[in-house]
Amino acid sequence: MTDAASSTTRQAQGEPEAPRSVRVVLLALMIAMLLAMLDNMIIGTAMPTIVGELGGLEHLSWVVTAYTLATAASTPVWGKLGDMYGRKGVFLLSIVIFLIGSALSGMAQDMGQLIGFRTVQGLGAGGLMVGVMAIIGDLIPPRERGKYQGMMAGVMALAMIGGPLVGGTITDHWGWRWSFYINLPLGAVALAMITTVLHLPKKRRAVGTRIDFLGAGLLTVGITAIVLVTTWGGTEYAWGSATVVGLAVGGAAALAAFLYVETRASDPIVPLRIFRSRNFTLMSLIGFITGFVMFGAVLYLPIFQQSVQGASATNSGLLLLPMLLSMMVVSLVVGRVTTSTGRYKAFPVAGGALMTAGLFLLSTMDTGTSRLVSGLWMALLGAGMGFLMQITMLVAQNSVEMKDMGVASSSTTLFRTLGSSFGVAVMGALFTGRVQDEMAARGGSALTERTAQLDAASLAKLPEALREAYQHAVAAGTHSAFLVGAAVAVLGFVLAFFVKEVALRGAGPAPEKQVGEKQADADADGTAKVAETV
Repeated sequence: MTDAASSTTRQAQGEPEAPRSVRVVLLALMIAMLLAMLDNMIIGTAMPTIVGELGGLEHLSWVVTAYTLATAASTPVWGKLGDMYGRKGVFLLSIVIFLIGSALSGMAQDMGQLIGFRTVQGLGAGGLMVGVMAIIGDLIPPRERGKYQGMMAGVMALAMIGGPLVGGTITDHWGWRWSFYINLPLGAVALAMITTVLHLPKKRRAVGTRIDFLGAGLLTVGITAIVLVTTWGGTEYAWGSATVVGLAVGGAAALAAFLYVETRASDPIVPLRIFRSRNFTLMSLIGFITGFVMFGAVLYLPIFQQSVQGASATNSGLLLLPMLLSMMVVSLVVGRVTTSTGRYKAFPVAGGALMTAGLFLLSTMDTGTSRLVSGLWMALLGAGMGFLMQITMLVAQNSVEMKDMGVASSSTTLFRTLGSSFGVAVMGALFTGRVQDEMAARGGSALTERTAQLDAASLAKLPEALREAYQHAVAAGTHSAFLVGAAVAVLGFVLAFFVKEVALRGAGPAPEKQVGEKQADADADGTAKVAETV
């Protein structure tokens, strides 16, 4: 398709034409995306030093929990604000709030201040990922978006691999406060580039349009309760405790009330009509499953490698290299193929199959599994995630009208975030329980009364018999965690078969069958006029 023809197609479909400097804009967006993804990776490494200086060990978990809660709860709000008042201004505001939170966190004088400032930082972070995805959705038609998927997968891999390395280096040489201050120059560059280069159409809202504060409040309460249940359950409180049960019941009630309110709001914070699209709903569910699997694997694979295979914890991000490189390469190939062919249904199916196979094979690891074998199974899992990571967002955005691009991006991101919370909680509970049971059976339960995870230094000091018992226990815990992960991944594989291949916006003339399918979806989503034009 020529540039002129591509421009005409975009205008006919109500999409802004991508500027000539789109690659510069994408670079700025990737920097902003890196800010959000690097933060927890860097801070995790600096935590021991932070506690040593500020004290408050009993509140340590809240440094991460406060950030996670604020990010998850604010994600849908940022998406809606972008749809209402314009993507650029809202995105710039989220960067500014994130940078203010970073600066204040670096100046914190006690643990209470740090937790409060991390909450501010998390509020800004909630808008970073959503803003990046929604702006890309505005600038680049879905058909052409695939070629840029490798950039996003690369940023994710860079954050996971480089985060612990950067965090350790900064903490050792500059002090823990620079773990937060490092965000300031990066954020300033992103702000300057986006301000000068990014140009999007200004939005005008109808007179009398109001923010759905009640819906936003109920959704925030519901999300907060869910995240706290998955964070505290089995760690801070027993799963059957009054606190966890109360949070679960309260969260469910808040979400039920939210759904009721959204059906009656004039401009809901999350328009339920977007879930009438089968593809959007399926992509949200598959995104939840991908988050469940990915973050569980990221957390427990290094534990197995360090405890059982004797890998060093110093460069823990490098332990995940087989999985992350595989994910990045496959995501890049998938993007290119999607751009050149306009077809994508096979990718979620293949991703679900490979993800299931990879998790099942990882569940078979024991104390005799070599690093080469575990690396191959990790690469298989990474390939499965590479088929799914970006295609879920692409298809979800293609399934809604342009005016709902923000809420579609935020909803998909939220489902993935919630999936990660559930994945860490469920796989963590299974891992911890199995390790403790195995250690009790082998006479070493005293080692795991408080935690099922021993660091490398502590493990090296154990008598040989106890060390071997612990290694067998970790292998058993890994088996349980990844076996359940494989069962969840099977659900994603089944859901992928129900995805309907609708022509991607920005594509050339579609085959007659695809046009008919697009017409049917357009009628359901209120975009029949666009389909008739095609």
